[in-house]
Amino acid sequence: LPSGQRARRIGVLPQASSLAFAFRVDEVVALGRLAAPGPDDDAIVRRAMEEAGVLHLAARTYPTLSGGEKQRVHLARVLAQLADADGAHLLLDEPTASLDPAQQHAVLRVARKRARAGFAVVAVLHDLGLAARHADRIVLLRAGRVLAEGTPWEVLEPSLLRRCYGIETTILAHPSDGTPLVVAA
Repeated sequence: LPSGQRARRIGVLPQASSLAFAFRVDEVVALGRLAAPGPDDDAIVRRAMEEAGVLHLAARTYPTLSGGEKQRVHLARVLAQLADADGAHLLLDEPTASLDPAQQHAVLRVARKRARAGFAVVAVLHDLGLAARHADRIVLLRAGRVLAEGTPWEVLEPSLLRRCYGIETTILAHPSDGTPLVVAA
């Protein structure tokens, strides 16, 4: 795809993003609209900030934010970028880095919401518990090769985790929803 079309259909949230300028948070999020500007940009930026939980930070300057706040601002930027995209792809590389547990789940709920809306969502996660709770399918990689692929219950299996990570695990059903709960021994 030409770069303009790619930017309108594929949003990437890297593990870490740097920005040296003292832009306000709302300005950083508005950068996501550069690929497809329109008359509703202000409303789109506001909705993206609300969804990412950073609307209250709108007037703050980016360099004053914590690492987790910066990560959520960039999530809002990507959401604004793809706001009017059909068949969009959302690629998340360790989107929960620098976030507290509540924010980790909030970010992954946003990803699930986008998946339910028809987005293709791919997230790289090292936290097996988060993957188990939020992923429909998991691909377990070892040395860059696929070791297993399937549902969380199919992939988060003690013998596979031993082969992949060299650790012993016990897998329990989470009491609230029955998803796998990985306990390292």
